[in-house]
Amino acid sequence: MELEFFHDVLCAWCYALSPRVRRLAAEYPEIRIVHRAFALAPTPESLETMFGSKEQAKREILSHWRAANQNDDDHRIDAALMATRPFDYPYSMPGLLACKAAERQGGQEAHWALYDRIQRAHLTECLNIADFAVLRRCAEDVGLDVARWEGDVRSPETREAVERDLARARLYGIRGVPTLVAERKYTLSGAQPYERLKSWIERLLAQHGTSRID
Repeated sequence: MELEFFHDVLCAWCYALSPRVRRLAAEYPEIRIVHRAFALAPTPESLETMFGSKEQAKREILSHWRAANQNDDDHRIDAALMATRPFDYPYSMPGLLACKAAERQGGQEAHWALYDRIQRAHLTECLNIADFAVLRRCAEDVGLDVARWEGDVRSPETREAVERDLARARLYGIRGVPTLVAERKYTLSGAQPYERLKSWIERLLAQHGTSRID
């Protein structure tokens, strides 16, 4: 069974969910996880457009961080630290391109490894993940061929791969993340607890392709 995991590097709720999806994949090896990019803030101007100002954007987003930290099993999200950082709140595209470049080098596992590392840099270490130097250190940390990765990040093919994921999200009608899509038709949204994920997958495996589950 193919399970598409739509996420954004910026998304605190995705950070809470990713370890649970890893646990799910380990428990059910018949599931193949495919990572899909979703851009909550595609450009540097996106947050200002959505929230009215960069400062207001950061304040409101950090309130979401605090809520997501209560959901996170290990409470890894440090809103207090990010509030002290002087840089503008990051936007999505640099991190999404970084993860797709990792995927070109090492497939879905490389995508997932870099995605998790970038999220830790963003939500726990509170670094500026719009800074290419930060992304490069993350790529080094997960063992990528960094010279090859740098070339792939800048390639038109990598951007096209991200754009295909964004188009796929629109086709599915996805408006927020995290969202899981099984077999291109069964959807589950939000940072669900592990037991909810497990019961959902078990129902799908038991009645694969027989009815829609929302």
